[in-house]
Amino acid sequence: MSGSLRRGRGDGLRDAVAVAAALAAGAVLVSVGDATGPVPGRVPWQVDVATGVAACFALLVRRRWPMALSVLVVPLGAISVMANGAILGAVFGLALRRRFAVAAGFAAGYLATVPLYLLLQREPRLPLWTDVVVRGVLVTAAVGWGLYARERQALIRHLGERAARAEAEQTTRVAQARRDERDRIAREMHDVLAHRLSMISLHAGAMELHPDVGADVHEAAGVIRAGAHEALEELRAVIGVLRHDTGDEPEPPQPGLEAVGELVRDARRCGNVVRFDDGLADAQVPSPPGATGRIAYRVVQEALTNVRKHAPGSPVRLVMDGAPGEGLRIEVSNPASVGAATRSVPGSGLGLVGLAERVELAGGRLVRGTAAGRFRLEVRLPWLM
Repeated sequence: MSGSLRRGRGDGLRDAVAVAAALAAGAVLVSVGDATGPVPGRVPWQVDVATGVAACFALLVRRRWPMALSVLVVPLGAISVMANGAILGAVFGLALRRRFAVAAGFAAGYLATVPLYLLLQREPRLPLWTDVVVRGVLVTAAVGWGLYARERQALIRHLGERAARAEAEQTTRVAQARRDERDRIAREMHDVLAHRLSMISLHAGAMELHPDVGADVHEAAGVIRAGAHEALEELRAVIGVLRHDTGDEPEPPQPGLEAVGELVRDARRCGNVVRFDDGLADAQVPSPPGATGRIAYRVVQEALTNVRKHAPGSPVRLVMDGAPGEGLRIEVSNPASVGAATRSVPGSGLGLVGLAERVELAGGRLVRGTAAGRFRLEVRLPWLM
């Protein structure tokens, strides 16, 4: 409503300015032209002025009927000097709202009325070329101004559309970032809690059904099993709220240390020669459970991805070792030289920064750097349960 009111007031002001300008221009031309000369023409000046004033007020319909207005007022140039202001306004409106050829055609028609006008004057005050030049300059300026105003309006509309599109895209990016963060939180909750709650419920159920336990233990096991089951259902409900894709399929568990071998095979398939020294398997050490395995998997994944991006085809050495009392150590190294063909590989440069934050939050430490011609990444993680 307020926008419509502003447009209405603005249109009214522009209409008033257009009529006033046309009247002023016509009055100036009447005062210096032949209509009020010493020898009156065949058209009385009173008729000239009255016709021109009516044409000026006809500009009020220029937005709705620009073509009809031009057809009406352009021929008046043959009999009325006062109508010149209205004619210029009509031609300006055509250049603003119609094709250039249409405006140019009416401008040429306006110039064609000059000989007819001079034939109606008995003794013209000014020579013929003066009238042609003045009208030609004025109508050319009107067409040019109309074209400029049209291009300016188109540019303003284009900039407004770009601003609206950029705002919409920013809103979409923010919404997507929120969905991604919710997905990540949902996955982490599932990884950390869902499996453990299921195991608690399973063991409590087995204890509840064991024939050798007493009644108190049997009852306590039943309470534990029911509580774990309820907690698991509540966890699934929370995950369903967090996830933007709330399907019936459960979220798959995130890979852990047991999936590092697949990362090594992928790197080899991409052309890197990977030497994998798995001290955990060689020493018959059990794999670290829970968060340690997941973080270790992400460390190896990020390291091998960086090698493929920045040093494709180079040999890589991956070492993993550790023990429950010592923690887990992961070391990835490769030659530091980077070929010219690989310098343009795009990347955010934030992968290792985010990885370092994740390692530190888990109580570990990440060290990276170049020594002896090799890039080396070493991560130490506590043996988290």
